[in-house]
Amino acid sequence: MHRFLRNITLVVLPLLTFILGWQVGVRLEQENLEQAYGKLEEVYTGGVGSGDLVTDPEHEVDLTLLWSVWKLLLKHYIVPEDVRPTPLLFGAVRGLVRAVGDPYTTFMSPEENTDFRQALNGELQGIGAQLTMRDEQVVIVAPLKGSPAEKAGLEADDIVVKVDDGAIDGLSLDQVVHRIRGPKGTSVTIGVVREGHPDVLSFTIERDDIHVPSVEHEIKKTQTGTVAYIAINQFGDGTTHEVTEALKTLLREEPEGVVLDLRFNGGGYLEGAVEITSLFLPKGKVVSVERRDSNPQPFYVSGRPIAPVIPLVILINRASASASEIVAGALQDHGRAIIVGMKSFGKGTVQEVIDLPGGSSLRVTTSRWLTPNGRDLGKEGVEPNVVIDRTREDFEAKRDPQLEKAMEVLLEGT
Repeated sequence: MHRFLRNITLVVLPLLTFILGWQVGVRLEQENLEQAYGKLEEVYTGGVGSGDLVTDPEHEVDLTLLWSVWKLLLKHYIVPEDVRPTPLLFGAVRGLVRAVGDPYTTFMSPEENTDFRQALNGELQGIGAQLTMRDEQVVIVAPLKGSPAEKAGLEADDIVVKVDDGAIDGLSLDQVVHRIRGPKGTSVTIGVVREGHPDVLSFTIERDDIHVPSVEHEIKKTQTGTVAYIAINQFGDGTTHEVTEALKTLLREEPEGVVLDLRFNGGGYLEGAVEITSLFLPKGKVVSVERRDSNPQPFYVSGRPIAPVIPLVILINRASASASEIVAGALQDHGRAIIVGMKSFGKGTVQEVIDLPGGSSLRVTTSRWLTPNGRDLGKEGVEPNVVIDRTREDFEAKRDPQLEKAMEVLLEGT
């Protein structure tokens, strides 16, 4: 089952953190070049295998307009050497994919695809910031803990408007990330718009190797009791083992409850989300995957919990996404945990990567995730039971009212 899960389900917020220096995973579906070209030819010409794409009026497309514009540019554009076939082709494909309207479905050029694969292979160098596309703007979801981005002063909800003094209007998220990414020791200057500041703020950041600990834990003692605290920063290969060992160690202290901190967790492997949920839930459904033209497929806990009854509070914020939303949503639906913080990001879809001829690739959304009660995480996110924010002023003053509230809920039952 684990191997099956790994092959099909990488639930990560496609914030391009893998390119900026944070490990994630994805399914890579290899396509034979001859087959890819053959299928395209069949679709365009109406040959065997083209099916409804050609005969169905709702899907039939006349490509005359595209080729006409292409030929007109070749014939009339004032600088003919600027009309190069490859950039024209990539531009047309980007426009086609972007027109779908899904920020997570994107086309990657060969260069961008190479960066993507290098990050998957663990070659992680960058500034260490999670980015996403929101309302056609590139937004910083969060700088990673201890990263160059955090040290330089970038903050959540900063809107990126410039990279090295170049405007990014009209660029895709992949293209912006490619500009930001670079080898260790080099610098990049990022201009951002921040709420409350009238001018563009500029940050020059030296790129570095990025390492984010998967799990952090400690015992927190107060005058009213003891709480076990576990922060999960990402759902990677070793996360379940680390959380299991941390939980066993912390439970020896006989705490009154557990705080599971999923703030700024952008996701990871689905199997990790299922396994973490299984540590706290003795039975039941964790999540269902809904694909095109198929019934939702449920995934259940393992039935081997370590902490099935101890009071549990989960911390989330606007940067909690994908796998972290699955955990929070499942434990909330089953009444196993109280959720404290702010509404999660709302990323409940999975992307597959299909290699294309010439080294480019298509990252396409193929499924969505539903909580045990049927909530669509991509549309609804996870709403906290107790809503409380942690403001920029709190961060600067090193205050954490969300964690304080979580401990209060556990120790005082409020």
